[in-house]
Amino acid sequence: MKVLACNAPYNDGGMGKFLAELVEQSRAEGTLECYFSSVKKPNDEAGREISLHNWRWLFRSPFLRHRHSWRDYLAADLFDRVVAHQLSRSQIFVGFSGRTYRSFRQARKLGYEQLVLESATSHVAHIRERHEVATRTHPIESSWLGEAQYKKTLREYDEADVIVVTSEYSRQSFLNQGIPASKLKRRWQSVAPRFAPAPQREQSNGFHIVYTGRLQVTKGLPILMEAFAAIKDHEARLTLIGGCATEEMEEYFRQKIASDPRIQIRPGDPLPYLHQADVLVHPTFEDGLGLGPLEALACGVPVIVTEDTGMKEFVREGVNGYILPTGDVAALVKQLEAIRINPLKGQFVPLSATDTAPKGS
Repeated sequence: MKVLACNAPYNDGGMGKFLAELVEQSRAEGTLECYFSSVKKPNDEAGREISLHNWRWLFRSPFLRHRHSWRDYLAADLFDRVVAHQLSRSQIFVGFSGRTYRSFRQARKLGYEQLVLESATSHVAHIRERHEVATRTHPIESSWLGEAQYKKTLREYDEADVIVVTSEYSRQSFLNQGIPASKLKRRWQSVAPRFAPAPQREQSNGFHIVYTGRLQVTKGLPILMEAFAAIKDHEARLTLIGGCATEEMEEYFRQKIASDPRIQIRPGDPLPYLHQADVLVHPTFEDGLGLGPLEALACGVPVIVTEDTGMKEFVREGVNGYILPTGDVAALVKQLEAIRINPLKGQFVPLSATDTAPKGS
């Protein structure tokens, strides 16, 4: 039987959707013992909800206000400690990278047969290298990856019997750091069936660009902002679906939106915006996969991605999108103009929600 743990809300955001897929797969296989989450599926007896409500005072303290790497680390570590304390005997424990070292150690003491680490990102050393490039180029905010999180993640790699990766890009990053291929397992990430083309094609009102995900420097948002500013079409629109992790990024976007009313930030479900979009841009400096562009392709929306994301496996150049050098504003402007003049939307077969094997597989 299997126990899973991730501090993301069930089926909410990229990590929450990864967790939900693993939970439902295990449930269908009859191997689900229970799962730990910050918010469980409603009325789910297998869910164990762990709230950090009593620790809100800590995350609001002046020390953590401008240190989001410490906020992220402490939130994950507190969750990990509670899971470790509540663990009971079972057979397989599945944890998520950066959130599970203490749970791994406790599961080992309890005699679990296998410890599985789900890595939604590339190797943490590769992440640090790519984040240093992003924050040096655009010194707006620091990386979410601090030294404590870095060291804890390395210890998780050592403890894990199996490390699951979601792309060849991610797998290669682990191999480059000396992790043996025998310890790595590839998982093909699917998307929810509701991500499909609109029943009736939305009437286009200007050129609509969409981004989904966290609004961070390391996701390449300053690159997208610079490129969009170069698009002089007054009917062009840029919709960013997600939220900021720092006050610095909130101020950055306040200034951008004030100077260009074509830009808007929206929270919540990306599906309505994907149905209206002409292209989704994923300008990240590092991403193990990137669920947003995968959902876009399932909706029949072309994507523009960088060389530093596992999503590039799913892109057929000039058919359903483009792969660009990371951090290249001029290249992004060129491809946005190309799609604006010669739309790809509706010109390719949407990626199936249940068949996400990449080209050539």
